[in-house]
Amino acid sequence: MANTFKLKTKAGVTTLATVYTVPGSTTAIVLGLLIGNTTSSAITSTVTVSSDTSDTETNADVELITTAPIPGNSSLEIMSGNKIVLQDSDYLRVFGSGAVDVCLSIMEIT
Repeated sequence: MANTFKLKTKAGVTTLATVYTVPGSTTAIVLGLLIGNTTSSAITSTVTVSSDTSDTETNADVELITTAPIPGNSSLEIMSGNKIVLQDSDYLRVFGSGAVDVCLSIMEIT
């Protein structure tokens, strides 16, 4: 099994956008997630994890944060020392009520 650390970024998110999808035959550990407000006004952001696995107990969309406020020209750290395990075909999406930049740190296990 190989462990590969990766950084995924997405700039200017203003609609619900997929930031990362776990590749086939892979498990991913979310290590960190930062959302940066690139506007001068306060906005809100929502982060959703969607599971597309065959396991009916985990096959659901869940919001990690819902309309969390982010002050103008500021950022919000979502993970704060926690970890999230994502399975094959799960994906993480972010929404911003104004333009946000997203920085996602993961480790893929293949």
